[in-house]
Amino acid sequence: MIGLTVLAVASPAAAAPQTWLMSVDRWGNAEHTLLTLDTVDGVLSGRFGDWALEGRQDGDRLVFSATDGDGVPYKFEGTQADGVLSGWADYPDTSNVGPRVRHGFRAQRLEIPTGAPGRRTYSPERFSNTFTADLAPAMVIRPGDVVATRTIDSGGIDEHGDVVALYGNPQTGPFFVAGAKAGDVLAVHIRRLRLNRDFADSLDGVTGRAMSLGLAARATDLGKRVRWRLDRQAGTARLENPPERLENYVVPVRPMLGGLGVAPDFGFAEQSAGDSGRWGGNMDFNGIGEGATVYLPVFQPGAMLFLGDGHALQGDGETTQWALETSLDVEFSVDILPSRPLAAPRIETADRITVLGQSSSMDEAVKAATAAMIQWLEQDYGLSVSEASLILGTAAEYRVATLAGRNAGMALSLEKVRLRDVPRNSTAD
Repeated sequence: MIGLTVLAVASPAAAAPQTWLMSVDRWGNAEHTLLTLDTVDGVLSGRFGDWALEGRQDGDRLVFSATDGDGVPYKFEGTQADGVLSGWADYPDTSNVGPRVRHGFRAQRLEIPTGAPGRRTYSPERFSNTFTADLAPAMVIRPGDVVATRTIDSGGIDEHGDVVALYGNPQTGPFFVAGAKAGDVLAVHIRRLRLNRDFADSLDGVTGRAMSLGLAARATDLGKRVRWRLDRQAGTARLENPPERLENYVVPVRPMLGGLGVAPDFGFAEQSAGDSGRWGGNMDFNGIGEGATVYLPVFQPGAMLFLGDGHALQGDGETTQWALETSLDVEFSVDILPSRPLAAPRIETADRITVLGQSSSMDEAVKAATAAMIQWLEQDYGLSVSEASLILGTAAEYRVATLAGRNAGMALSLEKVRLRDVPRNSTAD
């Protein structure tokens, strides 16, 4: 279990309420819960997750308990030393009624911003190659804050051309979203994406999912790194050392985030920054660009949002295994939406709604995308499966999102104009 540095608990007669992120080591799995504490004359009150708590503080020693909905107590005792709050949690056994089990815990105090939401800047000093809740938050943000930060490329190279992280889609974050809790939906608004260097790298070749046997026999010398020069003023990319027939090949850039995700649920292993799922991850969908809003289910306190794997440009499918990999300046904001089931990540732009089906095969990705879009139409428009099928049969746009990762990705979009005359549920807005 990863230790989390905390601020010391003061012990005056009355201290300001405090917010903590507690991690309880349950047989090697870190279970994260938000803890709030009020202290008045040594008497503790507050909440452990959704449960009220009570206890005492005596100098550096804290003892408190919380009771679940069935009347079963969860007890905690801990001390602070060298800026760390650590101790033991006394829990009921998960499989037997009556026996109790002791688990170690550590906690980090979170400094929640006060005042009106505003512009926040985060200059990353560390990066993560996994999507996980086990890291200390890089920054605490609130809905309405506009966060300015930057990403590095998939090889760990920053805007100066320096290697600053391990290869493999290193992510910026995690950002702890104050108020987000398991079951919520996190809306991530991509407000601005800008190139911040003058080169990108890709490969020549064709990814295995797009490679026929005949083509594979003729493509034995592919997979070489290719350098592109980016003209930020003109908004274009061209090959640095082009072959003769591509000497005049110039393409307009369209920056996008290949990686965007939240921490997976308790009991699930941390996920590689190259992987994807309902929680987002390495989606590599070129529709996740400036102006897009991405909707993800929340599984952990604060959601723990990561972003990275910037691309200057990517064709559908990321067929060369790498897009035009580069670093980016990013501005984003978030909103917390009420709980609703999300079968897959959702993306909304000014003119389209899109779901991203992801699975080990393209056939299964198509099925996942279709089911996810029908779910969205059911929730927002109250349509039956039969009615939703008529919309898809006349308006569905299927695009290959990615062929390059462990999961294939299929994007299914509907133009909003096609839904203009379909009444929305009153609870959908």
